Amino acid sequence: QVQLVESGGGLVQAGGSLSLSCAASTSIYSIDFKGWYRQAPGKQRELVAQITSGGNTNYADSVKGRFTISRDNAKNTVDLQMNSLQPEDTDVYYCNADLRAGVVRLYNMWGQGTQVTVSS
Repeated sequence: QVQLVESGGGLVQAGGSLSLSCAASTSIYSIDFKGWYRQAPGKQRELVAQITSGGNTNYADSVKGRFTISRDNAKNTVDLQMNSLQPEDTDVYYCNADLRAGVVRLYNMWGQGTQVTVSS
């Protein structure tokens, strides 16, 4: 079964940086990464950053200028560089992608999530 595996979360002080990475465990299918989301307990999951297959990006207003999303299609990975982190960035961060067989979209997938905690 294909999985998305996130890594790179942790604890950092306000003003610090973390880099998240999401990798897909498949060499057969193609992965169309949709972006990174985050979710706090009791709240809805919200979009943090999107990236298209062509490299176009879109960010939530709250992270513009601080976060950068990038992808490596050859390696089936998508990264999120987070700078100038603030306590309000504390959340569980999730990677989202479509699994594709050629031009056919098979299904949408979520990673297991990685905790980011920013102390003040």
